[in-house]
Amino acid sequence: MNAPLAPQARTVEIEDLDRFAELVAGGATSMRGWHFQSVDLRESSAALVQLRAAGAIFMGCSFARGIEELLRGRGALIFPALEHLPFNAYRGHLYTGAELFAGIATAEYQDVPDSSIYQWSLQARPSLHSTLATAMHDHAITDALDDFLAKQSAPMVGVMGGHAAGRGTDAYAQAAQLGRALTHAGFLVATGGGPGAMEAANLGAYLSTYDAGTLESALLTLAAVPGFQPSVTDWARAGMSVVERYPDGAQTLGIPTWFYGHEPPNVFASAIAKYFTNALREAILLDRSRGGIVFLPGAAGTVQEVFQDACENYYAAEGAVAPMVLVGRHYWNVEVPVLPLLQPLAKGRIMADFVHVVDTVEEACQVLTG
Repeated sequence: MNAPLAPQARTVEIEDLDRFAELVAGGATSMRGWHFQSVDLRESSAALVQLRAAGAIFMGCSFARGIEELLRGRGALIFPALEHLPFNAYRGHLYTGAELFAGIATAEYQDVPDSSIYQWSLQARPSLHSTLATAMHDHAITDALDDFLAKQSAPMVGVMGGHAAGRGTDAYAQAAQLGRALTHAGFLVATGGGPGAMEAANLGAYLSTYDAGTLESALLTLAAVPGFQPSVTDWARAGMSVVERYPDGAQTLGIPTWFYGHEPPNVFASAIAKYFTNALREAILLDRSRGGIVFLPGAAGTVQEVFQDACENYYAAEGAVAPMVLVGRHYWNVEVPVLPLLQPLAKGRIMADFVHVVDTVEEACQVLTG
């Protein structure tokens, strides 16, 4: 007769010393099931020695001399800090624009962390070291993203669109108005986190805590630097000046990737989940947009996202299909004829009632709000 399986330990995520101290103060005797991410434990040796270590996992943590060997000998699994990287592979929280563009006020873009990480990704050899680093980083970002979303009361709506919509254009202004309207309607706006329509939607969502005149003023400020070419530095500084002038914006999310590192992330996403692996990033962005997705005009990347979302909805069970709203009848019917392919796929399936095409961002917002 087989022996009964031992009960599985409850997983406890520990991303800072306060959480560790809380557990210790609560009378814990064992760290089984505890996952530490990038925590400085050099001043916590006494507590670590007292607790049973078997089943604990430490990722990129710092210890006082001798403690790491002690914990490993007692059955803990320890992933060491990965040296000589321009990023923390075990980070426990999402990025911010201020972090990725740290120093941009006086430095050029090529000297800020976002650019340094991108350059590392281009030069890194396909080795166990680099593969492990990027895989652990992207796992940590997904974990941090889900923690972030668990704290939000608003359902997440994705806004997809191309980077070609320049600041100062009607397309950019309309995307900003969409982000503002969706946030006012009670949604958390998420985008691919890049420039163009993505930046505009994040901008509108971020400034939704201010009056309409503030958004108009910001649009005028940004129009002075229409795009990230030829100077990402000037483009980023213009964005940062708006954030500094209006620091109390709403929560909005960007999910960019270093795979498209030539497109910098925008600073209007208050939280940024930036990935190395683009396929993982796209799948997560679409999957977490449970409130629906608005597709603004875009090129190959946006078309890929339309059909990736369509595939998920095609096979989804009843109750798991999210609305798809394509903005621009002529664009999606004629210029980029996605709709003539999408509608036959949807016919006769649950998703048929969830595919919408509209002409304005106001109509798109109305579809999602019912």
